[in-house]
Amino acid sequence: MNTTRHRTPRALACTLAFALVSATGLVGAAPPPPPPPGPPGPPPTAPAGNNNFRDQAGVWSNFSLPGATDRRGPFFQALGTNGRTCASCHAANDAWTATPSELQRRFADSSGNDPVFAAIDGTNCPTLDIQTPLAHANASSLLLSKGLIRVEMPVASTAEFAVSNNTNRYGCTSTTALSVYRRIPMSANLTLLSSVMWDGRESAPGQSVSDALLGQASHAITGHAAAVQAPANTVLQSILNFELGQFTAQSADRNAGSLSAAGARGGPVVLSSQAFTLGSNEPFRADGGGGVPPNPVFSLFTAWRSQTGADAASRARASIARGEQIFNTRPVSVRGVAGLNDLPGPNGLPRATIQGTCGTCHNTPNGGGHSTPLNVNIGIANADRAGPDLPVFTLINKTTGNSVQTTDPGRALVTGKWADIGKFKVPTLRGLAARAPYFHNGTADNLGQVVGFYDRRFNLNLSAQERADLVAFLESL
Repeated sequence: MNTTRHRTPRALACTLAFALVSATGLVGAAPPPPPPPGPPGPPPTAPAGNNNFRDQAGVWSNFSLPGATDRRGPFFQALGTNGRTCASCHAANDAWTATPSELQRRFADSSGNDPVFAAIDGTNCPTLDIQTPLAHANASSLLLSKGLIRVEMPVASTAEFAVSNNTNRYGCTSTTALSVYRRIPMSANLTLLSSVMWDGRESAPGQSVSDALLGQASHAITGHAAAVQAPANTVLQSILNFELGQFTAQSADRNAGSLSAAGARGGPVVLSSQAFTLGSNEPFRADGGGGVPPNPVFSLFTAWRSQTGADAASRARASIARGEQIFNTRPVSVRGVAGLNDLPGPNGLPRATIQGTCGTCHNTPNGGGHSTPLNVNIGIANADRAGPDLPVFTLINKTTGNSVQTTDPGRALVTGKWADIGKFKVPTLRGLAARAPYFHNGTADNLGQVVGFYDRRFNLNLSAQERADLVAFLESL
């Protein structure tokens, strides 16, 4: 596991821009030294083809269904006015999203002129100076350091709250149109989704996921790509058909080797045939369950539970299998989670404690999202996690006068409901190792920090070995 912490956005921007102007001869200095190498361990051999890529955990791979391999269609065409395509933010060589390391390369290669860095939302605030590489790197520091795109969301006049203060160091300080900063969702593995976008804003009640994805594509083209008119339905359908045929997953581990060897079922090819129906494996079902899904969420590495060899590959496989079991079976007492504990149980009263597992939220079979739309607040957007770079909003309840501070109101900006402040959808878990940092706001640099957050938040009392096993499993998804 790579535990190297990201540099601060400001430090990273300065270093990157200095390297840029040095390379172009504007400053006569050598570029900064390369980052330290990743963790030790014999790297696996990447399979043949151009759909396999290395990450710090091993190799991740793309797989396209027949009929979804043409990369000349609308997904890859500039349909707006600023040169952006869908692939600007959802790149095939970047796990169909945009990660800091790849964004830094693109910035360096283009001196900041790659369309992904357009001021409209590729900078921390559109009013920031981008006239020089140094200025532009500073203006795009959140995108470069954490992969965070700016999303401007209005506060509806009918909302149950008003924003009394907006502390934003970049100048986007409006209290009626909030700039929030979020990781770009991957545009692969979409057949396992139950809702679209971190706040679910593209998914209306009763609407199919396919229709939600069509709406998302249209809004992205008229918004992110600044098109002057909505694209034709045929264009949107072509984009949707392409997206639904793309799958991404880890395919090899640096120590365990192929994740589809010896009976294991990892990798994107197996994932592409994973069945999914809305509501499947639901922990809160009419016949009981109380928070535990009726079936194990993941069954990818069951065959590796019997690995007993002393060699490095056998030990690594056994660790991954143990991590899968921990995910599926470790008891978790869920308390204080808005979106779960504040909802009525079978007796009609809020469920103060839910005895569950990781699958209470991440229940989609072999996918790890939630099989029905579920938005929860586990504290990721709390103001005490803002650090020096994220904004802090003070929200006032119009009825009670109560106040709360948050780095992102989340679902509440969609519904206007006080109870939805800080809620975000449960994300899918496949292809994790390729797309750090984690959470909607990139506040976990690596999967060790993700596991550490949950260990503390839910008092799991994981041993060092259990934490390592869980990380090994998550890295193998």
